[in-house]
Amino acid sequence: MQSRVDRQLRALALAKACAACGARVRTIGHLTGLPPREALRLLFPDRMAVPRGRSPDSPEWYHGANLLHRAEASIIVALYRRLRDADFPAGEALVGAYRHYIGICQPPHRISFDRAFDLAAHTDGLWLTDTRSFSLVTCPTCHSEFLAAFGSVARSNDHCPFCKLVQRYGTDPRVQGAFPVQPLAAPRAEQLGMLVLLQCSFGSSTGQVGTSSASECQP
Repeated sequence: MQSRVDRQLRALALAKACAACGARVRTIGHLTGLPPREALRLLFPDRMAVPRGRSPDSPEWYHGANLLHRAEASIIVALYRRLRDADFPAGEALVGAYRHYIGICQPPHRISFDRAFDLAAHTDGLWLTDTRSFSLVTCPTCHSEFLAAFGSVARSNDHCPFCKLVQRYGTDPRVQGAFPVQPLAAPRAEQLGMLVLLQCSFGSSTGQVGTSSASECQP
């Protein structure tokens, strides 16, 4: 059992992580239980740095969003669900998923932390609501997980944002910019050395070591 001090320290650490991801005070309060005034005092000494504007609070947004928004929203929730399935607490799972999303998707990032919070809340029925509005379904064609209305079953790839991204990739500069082709990394020196050793080993076992490869294998 955690002591009261342990719980408070954990809440403060989570609140700091949420603020670093750009969370609004209201969202931090839902995730940590910190009162708004305390969150403002501890996390935003510069009041000009407090995130402004209305927090996202409608699950209907997703169904009318464009393709790139739906793809990135699905990525976040899929990452969140994997962490939840690994027994991470909901708040820590959301922060971890959002950080991973920021690391793998190209800026500008289309999903704010508050939007990610809203999507996770309406997927699991947490924080904001007891009703689940979303579920992750698996595309039968590409096997990617994507968000759909709760209870949906994907019988085709008609609603899969990732299949649509692949279809448009060759002709849509926006899709290419959001998901650029990553160049293959150059092999490191130790990898090249291992390749030479494997070649030497193979040549020795078959008696086919040539002059050049034999010289490479000399200490």
